[in-house]
Amino acid sequence: MNTITVLTPTGTLGYGFGDEALARGLAMGADVIAVDAGSTDPGPHYLGSGETLVSRFSTKKELRKLIRAGREKNIPLVVGSAGGAGTKAHVDWTADIVREIAREDGLHFKLATIYSDVPIERAKAAVRAGEVEDFEAGFELTEGLLDETVSLVAQMGFEPIDAALKAGADVVIAGRACDDCTIAAFPISKGGDVANAIHMGKILECGAFSAEPFAMDVMLGILGPDHFHLEPGSEKRRASIASVAAHSLYERENPYKQAGPGHVLDLEKCAFEQAGERRVKVTGAVSHDTPDYWVKLEGARIIGYRSICVAGIRCPSMMPVLDEILEETRAAVVEYFEDPTLKVLFHVYGRDGVMGALEPEAGQRGHEIGLVIETIAGDQELAHAACHNASGRLLHLHYENQYNTSGNLAFLYSPSEIDAGPAYVFSAYHLMKLTGPMEIFPTRIEDL
Repeated sequence: MNTITVLTPTGTLGYGFGDEALARGLAMGADVIAVDAGSTDPGPHYLGSGETLVSRFSTKKELRKLIRAGREKNIPLVVGSAGGAGTKAHVDWTADIVREIAREDGLHFKLATIYSDVPIERAKAAVRAGEVEDFEAGFELTEGLLDETVSLVAQMGFEPIDAALKAGADVVIAGRACDDCTIAAFPISKGGDVANAIHMGKILECGAFSAEPFAMDVMLGILGPDHFHLEPGSEKRRASIASVAAHSLYERENPYKQAGPGHVLDLEKCAFEQAGERRVKVTGAVSHDTPDYWVKLEGARIIGYRSICVAGIRCPSMMPVLDEILEETRAAVVEYFEDPTLKVLFHVYGRDGVMGALEPEAGQRGHEIGLVIETIAGDQELAHAACHNASGRLLHLHYENQYNTSGNLAFLYSPSEIDAGPAYVFSAYHLMKLTGPMEIFPTRIEDL
């Protein structure tokens, strides 16, 4: 092996990339196009509902460009965490778009679909066997929680994608996958160093976010025998030691250890070197196999149905006593409906709506604030009724030193209450032991 060049077009499929950057990246000799398409960052909704993170229009527009580029260059395309959450529904949805593109453009290639859904009974058996550990959930995974779970996936490592590529797949649509392993799979399948491939994948996963200026755009990784280089596709950007090293630390509690399915990366001896104006060289990653193969579970369950109301407050006499007003309103709404499933929440923007209790500059306020009223209940009708009850109370509420006699709130929309449908929370965010890397990730290969 000399070098293997991975082109990552963007941080998330459907979020955009430059055509000039893609063309230049392909001209640099890309051996594979690999892109992540999902995350738990948007929360549990897409996992629970089966809705896709990105629109069909954007997904098809970008897939068409990437599939055409791959077929013209005779290089594979790998998509991980398809559709956002990587469920079977998301994989099938994405694969249908691929088939449609193939028909419309007269293209012929091998398509691999890899599923990552975990049967509930398989997870229950792991719970009973003591083969489930908390990851970041903060609670124990139980069989009861699994019974309430409407969707459960596991993050695959590089092995299922590696196997699909070795089976001749030209386009791989994978379910939920570790971001770095999605990008590292092809270099590893060609004999590349596992540690450097995964470390490179970690930095490439967000596209040109590891460049200056950062953007959802094309980034290339060139893997050598004992190192890798990083360079953006667009000549308007550059990779620097600071930008690359910073993204190497992105979303990591421990700067030196990075655990993944079946391995732990040791980055303590990593070194970053400027290798030209726009390129950075990285060395030093070491990978250690773990005794057992663990994957991260992600599950979602419904906690009720949500309605919201968005309003503005500009009254200088109301804002100083808003906390007391909101607590009184919450108590009054809960008492009025007498339903144990009902939750009434207020989010105050312009004061502490983003950071909440963690706000370091608490107490500061501007001349106006935004208020989001949120209700969650056992059914949509109750959630809507409670949300309207809360907004109506606040709209006409009398309080001490009030100047106006009505109209405390300025509503952004009419109708003022918007039904948001089922509300989901994560029911699983744990690690589960497998018998091996391929156990729960079935693959289908078809000729298009």
